[in-house]
Amino acid sequence: MPHSHRGNDTRPRRWRWAGRNAEGRRVSGETVATRREDVVRGLAEQRILVRRIQQKRGFGASVGRIGARDITLFARQMATLLRAGIPVLQGLRVVAKGVEKPAMRLLVEALSKEVTEGASVAEALGRHPRHFGGLFVHLVAAGEQSGTLERMLDRVATHKEKVERLQGRVRKALWYPAVVLVTGVAVAALLLIKVVPRFEGLFRDFGAELPALTRLTLSLSQAVQHYWGWGLALAIGLPLLVHAGQRRSVAFAGHLHALALRLPVLGDILDKSCVARYCRTLATTLGAGVPLVEGLESAAGATGNHAFSTAIGHIRRDVLDGQPLHVAMQHSRHFPALTTQMVAIGEESGTLDQMLERIADHYEQEVDDRVDVLTTLLEPAVIVILGVMVGGLVVAMYLPIFALGGAI
Repeated sequence: MPHSHRGNDTRPRRWRWAGRNAEGRRVSGETVATRREDVVRGLAEQRILVRRIQQKRGFGASVGRIGARDITLFARQMATLLRAGIPVLQGLRVVAKGVEKPAMRLLVEALSKEVTEGASVAEALGRHPRHFGGLFVHLVAAGEQSGTLERMLDRVATHKEKVERLQGRVRKALWYPAVVLVTGVAVAALLLIKVVPRFEGLFRDFGAELPALTRLTLSLSQAVQHYWGWGLALAIGLPLLVHAGQRRSVAFAGHLHALALRLPVLGDILDKSCVARYCRTLATTLGAGVPLVEGLESAAGATGNHAFSTAIGHIRRDVLDGQPLHVAMQHSRHFPALTTQMVAIGEESGTLDQMLERIADHYEQEVDDRVDVLTTLLEPAVIVILGVMVGGLVVAMYLPIFALGGAI
């Protein structure tokens, strides 16, 4: 599939313009476009002579970000229009008019223009790899060749909805403990910086030896007061450095993602979600008539984990060398025995796509169950952790007062 990157790396922007129309009257307005030249060309088609164009900045300059849900909705809308007998080009124009988000509208208009110029729908989608992955392009190409484009678009939309739902469950499993940890640390830091120092002067006037817990808390408070800036910088900078590192280095990303799979509890959830996404993607491509090797290429990108992507790359090479899929998966050691056994049955019976769908359903349900258990257990744990942290600090501060009261 040929890929062109004309303007793909340029984000859409808002432009303010002023000029004169065909009657010579002054006119002005705003336009969303990727480049200044696109604004000039668009206004020229409306017979407007541009005098001034300025990129809009600050508040109100956002054109919206194209997310996975926008692409899913686009696929579903196009499938509905095509099923109603509306031609592809007209369908693209109808969708473009109905889209509220400027960035998405600009993308659909670009697709419409490319199809008008003679590109197939799959070729047009392939020119925007940031928004339409290999799976989307492969299925649309298969649909165009077989005359079932609306069915393929429906299949893509359904696939993306299931994958997004799974990703949402995994995000919930990852974010919940992170939010608990951050909240606990923030509350403790606030007490150590703002509350504990007020007791320090009071204790100094006592002149008596303080309990060990109180001394430890006061030392901790002094350390936090002196180094809180470094701690905050580390808390913000370290995640940013890790994020930048995994974007720039494939090897670093692979090690990081492999480490994530070995985390207690969370690693198991991530592992099962990767298997489910791999099976779901491969089932979708095989069910659409896409060759296994191309389907594996799409599945590698769909897992969202570099360790799994690398393993699937090896599986693809083994399949190209003539090995059965289940044997190649066994060699990778990333897939449970249940998965490889069911894939072997699917290969032998000629129902591989259906078997992969069942595997995906099974592991998606397991992810759901484990996330539910994790969140259920974490809710009381949150109360206990925050109670111990805050309660421990309060007790440490009041121990000398209790001791003084007992002495009196």
